[in-house]
Amino acid sequence: MTRFTSLSYENPRDLVFGRAKQPLRYGLGLEVGAGRVIPELKYWPRRGAEEAGKLVEEFTRITKEALERAVDLGAEALQLETELSYKATMQPKLAREIVEAQRSVMEDYHSEYGITLALRVTVADIRWSKSLSREEALALMMEAFEEVAAAGADVLSIESIGGKEVFDYSIIRGDLEGIALSLGILAPIDVERLWRDVVRIAARHGVIAGGDTACGFANTAMKLAGGLARRMVPHTLAAIVRAMSIPRTLKAYEVGAKGPGKDCAYENVAIKAITGYPMSMEGKASAVAHSSLLGNVAAAACDLWSNEQVENLKLFGGTGPQVFLEILHYDCELMNAALRTGRETMLRDLMVESDAWRDPQALILAPPFAWEIARVVVEEGDDYRRAVRAGIRALQLIETEWRKGRLRMDDREAGYMLRLKRELERLPSDAEDLLDRAGYYESKIESFKLSNYF
Repeated sequence: MTRFTSLSYENPRDLVFGRAKQPLRYGLGLEVGAGRVIPELKYWPRRGAEEAGKLVEEFTRITKEALERAVDLGAEALQLETELSYKATMQPKLAREIVEAQRSVMEDYHSEYGITLALRVTVADIRWSKSLSREEALALMMEAFEEVAAAGADVLSIESIGGKEVFDYSIIRGDLEGIALSLGILAPIDVERLWRDVVRIAARHGVIAGGDTACGFANTAMKLAGGLARRMVPHTLAAIVRAMSIPRTLKAYEVGAKGPGKDCAYENVAIKAITGYPMSMEGKASAVAHSSLLGNVAAAACDLWSNEQVENLKLFGGTGPQVFLEILHYDCELMNAALRTGRETMLRDLMVESDAWRDPQALILAPPFAWEIARVVVEEGDDYRRAVRAGIRALQLIETEWRKGRLRMDDREAGYMLRLKRELERLPSDAEDLLDRAGYYESKIESFKLSNYF
């Protein structure tokens, strides 16, 4: 296992969209992180397609229509992402058929039009299914990875949720100890075990082990935090959760993942600063899937630019995937024009300026601040201390910018920030001390068993 003990970027000014220290080439001639931003289109089948047994036909249609629009727009490069549903993951042979059908269409368009293409496939984490044991579910997941890798997937990813049972219980209660247990101890253990197998499968088939995401944790907190008018949890807490999620997402790269990191991992800015690998991000175009306060700042260091997920519905401008591909295409064209003309830092800084000061969640994604959080992560030797230090550093940055009058926060948020500061300082100094509290969570959460992790 590679332990990252230093940053790949010595200066946060070098963190910019379209350029990564370790660019990747894969798929049908696609280059990522090599000087341009590539759209990554995500889609979801129409309701009823799965129940009707027509998933292969549905994904084939989505792929053809998306590539037709890409060619019409003059797009030179595109990455597709197929996220497998729970049911498709439980049927690895079906997952293979979906990918084979998509790959056939992609090869036809690449051959005829010269467009460079790649396909990311994300396997669902079904280990918390009530109809299967954890061992049965894990076996099906690994079989699905094997099948899609053999069928033509170029990048393998997953949104793993080990530790989420404790996190979900804790986030709605503002329980920082439970959050630290989940993100600093349980999740990194789970990610390491899971990704050792995924990396081996990827190597066996000559494909890319793409990376994980803290979507089930940090995006849950972001969703609960809501907008500026309504919130279920404080935005400051959601920001701290995002920072504390960095070590568990980093763990996939420490056991061999190479990127490009998956879009819904907004923590990817810090992951890129540490690893130098290219990263996918999502922002304003992901409003089709969820709202956020991170519309522009999320693009500041992206190498792939994604829409999150759109259902294959008919809209005035075409299908949902076609419409959002067009939106992504023009976003990427603007960033690529900036790269060609040497104005990328100017555009990046404008993206940051437009978003970073409206909310603490946006602030910590701006490259200078994400870089600072990444720096303290690599200074620590164990995952628990990494998570705690990341949270503390994020809160320090938030408080500093608030006291300068640059970061806007209302009185409720400011008050919670000061309370959170005290609670972070009271967290146990090492993982063993916090593990002594695990019995409390076992008694409160039916689905949580510490033995699943140790």
